[in-house]
Amino acid sequence: MPHEIDLAVEDERWETAIPDLESLVIRAVEAGLAIVPENPAGPVAVSIVLTDDAAVRELNRTWRGKDKPTNVLSFPAASQPRHLEAATPLGDVVLAYETLVRESAEQSKPLQNHLAHLLVHGTLHCLGQDHEIGEAEADAMEALEVAALATLGIPDPYA
Repeated sequence: MPHEIDLAVEDERWETAIPDLESLVIRAVEAGLAIVPENPAGPVAVSIVLTDDAAVRELNRTWRGKDKPTNVLSFPAASQPRHLEAATPLGDVVLAYETLVRESAEQSKPLQNHLAHLLVHGTLHCLGQDHEIGEAEADAMEALEVAALATLGIPDPYA
């Protein structure tokens, strides 16, 4: 059974701005899943929501106490026993259109590359990676992101 990647596009601008959007999302999430040292045993289910700054701002305010939009939010699923007949829920990754467009322009990076990077980043968070607990963890997560993106032919976003 393959991984289940559920894509919800809440803002049509995503589909206009990025050709083959669904394919890019699937490839980026699968690259993130494949790169972790403790690769998930069996198939997982990941929900990706492509929305706008207003929706992300509301989620950020509600769940993190930060009243501002951000580029990506990850909501890892609670650990659950594995069932052989179903994919294990991994979590949700939510991305804000306006913030990603602005950041990609500021960083002179193609929007699709920036989206792929943040999809990998969010997927790694759902897998338990955390860059906010220390420099060593941040370096390790960054290395995983760079390696995953390289499998997609995307250059190091930190260079």
